[in-house]
Amino acid sequence: MSVKAKKHLGQHFLTDENIAKKIADSLTLNGYKKVLEIGPGMGVLTKYLLEKPIETFVIEIDTESVEYLEAHYLKLRGNIISKDFLKYNLNEVFNHEPFAIIGNFPYNISSQIVFKTLEMRNQIPEFSGMFQKEVAERICEKEGSKTYGILSVLTQAFYDAEYLFTVHENVFNPPPKVKSGVLRLIRKENYKLPCDEKLFFSVVKQAFNQRRKTMRNSLKSFIHSDILKEDSIFDLRPEQLSVEKFIELTQKIEANGVQNQ
Repeated sequence: MSVKAKKHLGQHFLTDENIAKKIADSLTLNGYKKVLEIGPGMGVLTKYLLEKPIETFVIEIDTESVEYLEAHYLKLRGNIISKDFLKYNLNEVFNHEPFAIIGNFPYNISSQIVFKTLEMRNQIPEFSGMFQKEVAERICEKEGSKTYGILSVLTQAFYDAEYLFTVHENVFNPPPKVKSGVLRLIRKENYKLPCDEKLFFSVVKQAFNQRRKTMRNSLKSFIHSDILKEDSIFDLRPEQLSVEKFIELTQKIEANGVQNQ
């Protein structure tokens, strides 16, 4: 019995055992006792997680994959969540305790997986997995690059992001049309921002939604005081600002009486 990859779920099953083991081994196992694998499919990565001194959970939307896992991985019994990761309340399982996230992520929802991780950053000290290569690079990118954007800034505000290695198309069934990249996120020791975090998210998103404009033009709705209007930081475009500069910018907007929008 094997599972047929379903295009509408963005399934590309990894067939290279060495790469699966490398992804599993990218976890540091520091600061948590549980790990959640997203989209395990037939368990090529799962089997290596089950060898580690950590409790493994998997979440899988594909019922055929769930049946396969139940039949082949008795160690997972009781830890298979047959739900949509993006819609499921994970604290029904994790009860506000810390856990890591890992996976060979479906490319069509990979950015949304990162955004949900950021929402749950208080519980997720570590995140490791495979994305479409350009998305993995974007998450890890620094200021000054055309690919530096919302995902880069919001992720790196709370996590240290490291691009680990590239994976070629021929180790998947069916092969995707693009290369893949594996990254690791380790939450910063001090990951609480010295500014209003909701306002920070709003500022970053609005700035990059009009990335060709200067901050003065894209953030008009935030600039109400003459002090801000004269600040040279607003003459820059968003890709020129580091994470630290975005935090500084948010602090200035906050200090001049603008609340989260």
